[in-house]
Amino acid sequence: MTSLSISQARADLADVISRAQKKPITISKHGKPIAILINPSLYQAMLESVDELEDISAFDKSMADTAPSIPWERVKRDLGLL
Repeated sequence: MTSLSISQARADLADVISRAQKKPITISKHGKPIAILINPSLYQAMLESVDELEDISAFDKSMADTAPSIPWERVKRDLGLL
């Protein structure tokens, strides 16, 4: 990943944004990372991956739960869906 100081990024912002379309760029201040500039489609893909991992985690947790469950037919009947 490319790393630039905030002053370098500010000096040539248009070029930095163009380069970030190909691979993420870390922006640093006083040698410490403060931001990452990434392509919007990569950002969206990352968000979707996080959502998927959260769904998988919730599924795994529910499958590990040994508490008694209520049958789906009873739930539908109790809610007046039958």
